[in-house]
Amino acid sequence: MPPNLLRNACILEYLRTITMNLIHLLERYEHLAARADQSFKDMLQDYPERIKCRPHCSDCCHALFGLFLIEAVYIKHHFDELERKKRRAALLNGNKADRDLKKLEKEMRENVGAPEIGTESLAKERIRCPLLDDQKECILYPHRPITCRVYGIPTSIQKKARVCGMSGFKKGESYPAFDLDGVYQQLYSLSKELLQGAGRRDFEKASLLISVSKAIRTPPKDLINENFGPPGEAG
Repeated sequence: MPPNLLRNACILEYLRTITMNLIHLLERYEHLAARADQSFKDMLQDYPERIKCRPHCSDCCHALFGLFLIEAVYIKHHFDELERKKRRAALLNGNKADRDLKKLEKEMRENVGAPEIGTESLAKERIRCPLLDDQKECILYPHRPITCRVYGIPTSIQKKARVCGMSGFKKGESYPAFDLDGVYQQLYSLSKELLQGAGRRDFEKASLLISVSKAIRTPPKDLINENFGPPGEAG
């Protein structure tokens, strides 16, 4: 086989391997999302009066959260399949979310060490998700992040129970809690495998969180290959 054809064949084989690896990882991600959906359904069946999630209730759509790399790639894949008008509106919303987030980050830097600035106060901050439209509906609802899928039921994060403030779950009472810590560990593992499959060795990126606005405006290959710098929020 001529050298050029051999080189092209090797490149095509490499791309095929990368694509198959990504498909496999996204399928495993969808299994995690399905588990989250099932947990929500089980809680809804057992505690119907406690769960207040309803159409157009967008409380969870204003909570601060980030995406692991595997989830960001998944979100971007399905975002690109939306009609152009919805994508443009979401990208504009993302620009505003970025401005609001930078303002919040500035306030945090200026108040380092202040007792009122901490994890609990951050949990109360409200920034609109770019995927929330003007009708208070998620334009990517079937493919929304796992955090969104379990927002209305008790969850366990860093061994602490958390629940939507609008729910009917009462303090001091005992309820089953969805293990978000365990899911985060699996999302980290999937993200690390994604980096490995792409030939990357900067595995610390697997633990970085990416904002929804960054995820929907950045091509998957750039999300994977971008150097985010020191550990922390990827933006």
